[in-house]
Amino acid sequence: MLIDINSFVGHWPFKRLHSNNCEGLLGRMNEYGVDLSLVTNIHGIFYKNTQSANEELMEEIRSKKAYKDRFMPFGIINPIYAGWKDDFKTCVEKFGMKAIRVFPGYHDYEIDDPNLIELTKMARDKDVAIVLTMRMVDVRQRSWMDLPKEWALKDYLPLLKAVPDARYMLMNLATGIALSPEEEALVKSSNVLFDTSGRHIVNFASVFKRFGKERFAFGTHFPILDYYTGLLRIESLRKEEATEADKALFCSGNVSRFLKL
Repeated sequence: MLIDINSFVGHWPFKRLHSNNCEGLLGRMNEYGVDLSLVTNIHGIFYKNTQSANEELMEEIRSKKAYKDRFMPFGIINPIYAGWKDDFKTCVEKFGMKAIRVFPGYHDYEIDDPNLIELTKMARDKDVAIVLTMRMVDVRQRSWMDLPKEWALKDYLPLLKAVPDARYMLMNLATGIALSPEEEALVKSSNVLFDTSGRHIVNFASVFKRFGKERFAFGTHFPILDYYTGLLRIESLRKEEATEADKALFCSGNVSRFLKL
């Protein structure tokens, strides 16, 4: 089985995307043999009310049986927007979402904001994961209206430290992953799952040996990144680097355990 843990539908305001709806994404999945995609609506990054994007996503997934069988929705919550607690409840209890994505940079709050910590504790108590994204697009080629700053892995660690018993998914390891021994120990002691889309996964064998093979799962960051690279990093592992059992963990085993699929 093959599960993509990091995919999107929707438009990016500053860049033309292709196959950026459920139909287009399903075509890529069929082309590369992907059984299930965990999908988020990009519009939630930019809408004033993120819940409108979550509702859009659910409407699209429910529009065809083929989508219901192949897509698992992730919601976006802005914990400094009025009504976010009601939005969280709807996402988890009505929509059945197993993870919530947050975008502190785009929604203009710090990683140690009390509301984000409260949201993370609520997610923990509901057995829902919190998804953090290190990079959406490369800021070196950004529009002047887009974010001027990217966060490194260590910038997310105050949240892990504040709520150590929550579950975290860290997507697109494309910015700095240098850590002090104490910071690396915090990551290794936390319940964390990384995807394979980021540029720091180029030497995948060394990265999963550093953090643990149980902490990685296939992810594409499509349609912002190309669809195949995240999978190629798994398929190109040599026999001395990973067994077939290891590859099965990366393809579906780790995320199935992590999200209790």
